[in-house]
Amino acid sequence: MKKYYYVITIQYLGYRFHGWQKQPNVKTLHLMVDRTLNYILEGKPFKSLCAGRTDAMVSAENAAFELFLSEPIEDEKAFLALFNYNLPQDIRALDIKEVDEKFNIIQHSKIKEYNYLFTYGEKCHPFCAPIMTTILDDLDIDIMKQGAKLFEGEHFFKSYCYKPTNNGVYTREIMLSELIENTVYKANYFPDKTYLFRVKGKGFMRNQIRLMMGTLIDLGKGKLSLENIENSLRPDSQTRMDYVAPASGLILKNIDFL
Repeated sequence: MKKYYYVITIQYLGYRFHGWQKQPNVKTLHLMVDRTLNYILEGKPFKSLCAGRTDAMVSAENAAFELFLSEPIEDEKAFLALFNYNLPQDIRALDIKEVDEKFNIIQHSKIKEYNYLFTYGEKCHPFCAPIMTTILDDLDIDIMKQGAKLFEGEHFFKSYCYKPTNNGVYTREIMLSELIENTVYKANYFPDKTYLFRVKGKGFMRNQIRLMMGTLIDLGKGKLSLENIENSLRPDSQTRMDYVAPASGLILKNIDFL
């Protein structure tokens, strides 16, 4: 039987979901996407496969999944509109395009960019909670900017992997790592100054970016030094960074398929 392959780009607010992957007795993004697809495809066979699973409460501006069908989609624009009409309001489909059988969304080379949105020093409006982390302590933003740059390049990131094993591949390249003032996400209930930690690379380990962000927060609080971060990235490092920054500040900004 001939199969048909499509890549669908979506965005979502992850705050009320237990991540992407289906799990028993909890509401996940994959569950809601597949439930909606099953409804609009009227029970016809299909399979969906994600480009990368996000954790509970993590949001995405441009995520993607591959849809496998036994029949072609005759009108992609109409299909996308119907999909959006039936999806929950915190999930939106942006685009659909057909690909060939050689494309594999998991194995295909890609670059991912993540943003981590945060502020500090004051209690924020509750509406900020779904997409922004608030650190109530004072932070030294200047030294955090220096620390963010230390992650850039090829380093040994075992210290930034949640529950690492002895046979993992921990030498990874970070193409971009910077901490900047936020000019991307705006709302009238945001505090005057908010910040973004931007990270770009071909692959990330479990909780890697949240551990990197947690390390920068501890750096900003004075609990760590720049030298501590430098030492944690050496191939012989036995350091374990243990502060995993809250998930709700993390946003999958974009996926570029190469």
